[in-house]
Amino acid sequence: MTKRDYYEVLGVAKDTPKQEIKKAYRKLAMQYHPDRNKSPDAEEKFKEISEAYAILSDDEKRGQYDQFGHAGINGKYNWEDIYQSTDFTSIFRDIGFGGFGSIFDMFFGGRSNRRGGPQKGADLRYDVVISLDDVANGLEKEMEIQGYDDCETCHGTGMKPGTENQKCKKCNGAGEIQHTRNLGGMYFTQVQPCNECRGRGFPVETLCQTCKGSGAVQAVHKIKLKVPPGIEDGNSLRLTGEGKPGSKGGPRGDLYVVVHVKPHEFFIRRGDDILYETTISFPEASLGTKIPIPTLSGEANLKIPSGTQSGTVFRLKNKGVPHLNEWGKGDQFVNVVVKTPTKLSNKQKRLMEELQKEIKKTEK
Repeated sequence: MTKRDYYEVLGVAKDTPKQEIKKAYRKLAMQYHPDRNKSPDAEEKFKEISEAYAILSDDEKRGQYDQFGHAGINGKYNWEDIYQSTDFTSIFRDIGFGGFGSIFDMFFGGRSNRRGGPQKGADLRYDVVISLDDVANGLEKEMEIQGYDDCETCHGTGMKPGTENQKCKKCNGAGEIQHTRNLGGMYFTQVQPCNECRGRGFPVETLCQTCKGSGAVQAVHKIKLKVPPGIEDGNSLRLTGEGKPGSKGGPRGDLYVVVHVKPHEFFIRRGDDILYETTISFPEASLGTKIPIPTLSGEANLKIPSGTQSGTVFRLKNKGVPHLNEWGKGDQFVNVVVKTPTKLSNKQKRLMEELQKEIKKTEK
């Protein structure tokens, strides 16, 4: 069968940069990966686009292909050589598949032990809302969250008591089935979860009824949360071993606490700096004054020099948010707005008119 042009396979032009070729490959790999796409031709298409990427992502191989076409490749490489010499690891990790080992097993045989041995438990997520004051000072608190413990009925095995030694007849307890296929004279072995036991390795009818075969039940956990000063909205804290219990003796997963910082009443955060706006009167701006200013560490006095214009910004050093995991703090910036009176009494008008006349005299 005549091979399609590699650029056509990936849907890119001949002068497409390497980074764009990588993006095109990722998109197609997600679409045709056999673990996601169950159509009969998905595996063949996935092999085709992987082969095209293996050539076009390598400068030397791409140059030979551009000059001689498939002849420049076929005479020097075979598919297994190409695959072995190409780093697919980060590609498959980025697009969310099981990693280099599972892909290699799918194409070149070999058997994964992922389902046979201990497996780490799933990670959990918990969201917590804190204040800007907590960000400034740090926070330590004990919290109760909804977690998971080993099922007391089955002790984490997921099986009814007394059925622990039973094996799935279809996969013989392996939890997975191997399918060997002949593709163009090459034999490829694909490993898939057993559909009879759903990858568990034991019959469905032996599932523990308390935990429905998961081996874990919900339970309230107390955790000690330590939020470091300077943390930003959206940052997460990892608590090792606070996730779901593992299976077959595997370790617990981890708990990721995602931190959300609620808006402050009058401060706005910009990185480690904070912004504050205050209003002063026209006489205060003209004559100068001292005004109290709130900060994250208490009240401070701000000196307003005479002649201050509206929109002037003053800087209070080290009055901002602490630098995360570092010494020092950001600054506080105070924007001063001069308030113009909208209603004046007759006496105030006369005084303003006299002031205006005096100002004009000094300007001459």
